[in-house]
Amino acid sequence: MTDSPSTTPLRLAYYADDFTGSTDALQVLARAGLQTRLFLNAPTPNQLAAHGPLDAIGVAGRSRSLPTEQLAGELHPAFEALRNLRPRHVHYKVCSTFDSSPAVGSIGRVLEIGSDVFAGPYAPIVVGAPALGRWCVFGNLFARYGIGSEGGVYRLDRHPAMWNHPTTPATESDLRRQLAQQTELPVGLVDVTHLDAGPEASDAALQSQLAAGARAVLFDAMTDEHLNRVGQLLEASAAESAPLFSIGSSGVESALAAQWQAAAPAAASALPPTDQPLLVIAGSCSPVTAEQIDHALQNGFAEAPLDAAALLDERRQRQAIADCLEAARVALTAGRPVVVHTSRGADDPRRAAVAQAMEQRSLPPDSLAQQIGGALGAIALECRRAGLAGRVCVAGGDTSSYAGRALGVASLAMLHDFWPGAPVCAAASSDPAVDGLPIVFKGGQVGGPDFFTQLAQ
Repeated sequence: MTDSPSTTPLRLAYYADDFTGSTDALQVLARAGLQTRLFLNAPTPNQLAAHGPLDAIGVAGRSRSLPTEQLAGELHPAFEALRNLRPRHVHYKVCSTFDSSPAVGSIGRVLEIGSDVFAGPYAPIVVGAPALGRWCVFGNLFARYGIGSEGGVYRLDRHPAMWNHPTTPATESDLRRQLAQQTELPVGLVDVTHLDAGPEASDAALQSQLAAGARAVLFDAMTDEHLNRVGQLLEASAAESAPLFSIGSSGVESALAAQWQAAAPAAASALPPTDQPLLVIAGSCSPVTAEQIDHALQNGFAEAPLDAAALLDERRQRQAIADCLEAARVALTAGRPVVVHTSRGADDPRRAAVAQAMEQRSLPPDSLAQQIGGALGAIALECRRAGLAGRVCVAGGDTSSYAGRALGVASLAMLHDFWPGAPVCAAASSDPAVDGLPIVFKGGQVGGPDFFTQLAQ
């Protein structure tokens, strides 16, 4: 049977490079009153109709953790599937700290792939997201320590969680210089002075960059008004016949949602109560998440450490998962919230053991994320099937995509606007233990120290 086309045109379709980032974009769109659903694979028209009518859809991808040489195989079919849905905009959603390197998850390579699939006049790049504590000025990115917290603001290459990131350390805050290490495509800039000068000056600056040969244009964003102006430019650049392809943080969704004023803002919803304890599965190495784990353990949580190095050894893998699962089961049965973790900060000896195991086995970068995410998802699934856990929180961008798949999540819709960049979502799944599950996908750098304890209430 052939899928029939959807009768409601999509305004936006996005592919997120990890699961946590995909729910960030979902949150922005849902807040604006846009009917949005997040899928694990590009949906067919019949799947859209089953959940419709929808204004926007997302795909929770995994490209952030992939070696750059594997990106084309992952993204070409995904982009083509989104293009065939005929949305007005297609967005490649990246982390708001622009996590990328020439060897892993190269955003420059994504720009090349997107330029090949989509026939737009240029590719807008929007990374600044003031609501998340991310500001782009004269092409340089600044980020607050802990999204939604009162942490300090740092230039990207001096950010405590970014300069020594285990997979994609930030060595450059100028995003155009960073992209120049990953692609030869010329990238222009529309800066804050152009945006502050008004719509005509902003458009003139954009046209000047395109006339100079820019294939992509980075837009500064320090304020919501800047994003509003960027959204006007993006809407004016979109064609009726083909989607406009863009790259960036959820600043893209914020910029476009500001233009779609017909949508009524979503009504606030309360988080449904639960009698069962919270289960956190954390594959993050971020110091922000380490502080949240410390705070949780000081406030009644139990811990279930997972030996990540053992996951890379077939002889030890099964026992490591079994030991962690048993510790989680004991605590959950006693009614205590639990945090399963693979790291508690830079000094955790498990990090050195993992690095040694990776080097000894010459494993590719994505193998660790796949093994950790798969194990965490399997542990959470067993706890749900046993009726021991209520809400679930997945912490860590690189591992989240694999954890979501191991849990059997098919799609998500926002349930509760819990934290900037980290909503509580309702999962849809063919597994009754997961269908309807209230779940949070939290990036490593999202939240204040009390994130887990607040979610457990």
